[in-house]
Amino acid sequence: MDTPPDDLSDLSEGPAPYTPSSLPPMGARILAFVAILVGGVCGGLIGYGFTDLQCTDDCTTVAGGVGLLGAVIGAVGVGVVAILALRAMGEWRTVEQRNDS
Repeated sequence: MDTPPDDLSDLSEGPAPYTPSSLPPMGARILAFVAILVGGVCGGLIGYGFTDLQCTDDCTTVAGGVGLLGAVIGAVGVGVVAILALRAMGEWRTVEQRNDS
């Protein structure tokens, strides 16, 4: 088994070569997470409000269920768009690095 050398003086001091990564920047991931939360909250409010307006009796359980369904649908929809946008960012960075080389 080869062991790594104890002396690291032979390593170059220059910048490391670009290695493509599918991991988007931290700011973009945080923004995508917040967008998914906002989409879920908006979907839930719309679902609850729409069902509550249509109901003539006291049907908060049904309105809450539809609100929960709306929240899930809204969060999934925004999540799909966020994933596609983050992947496009990763591809764009890879293309830029190839053109710079």
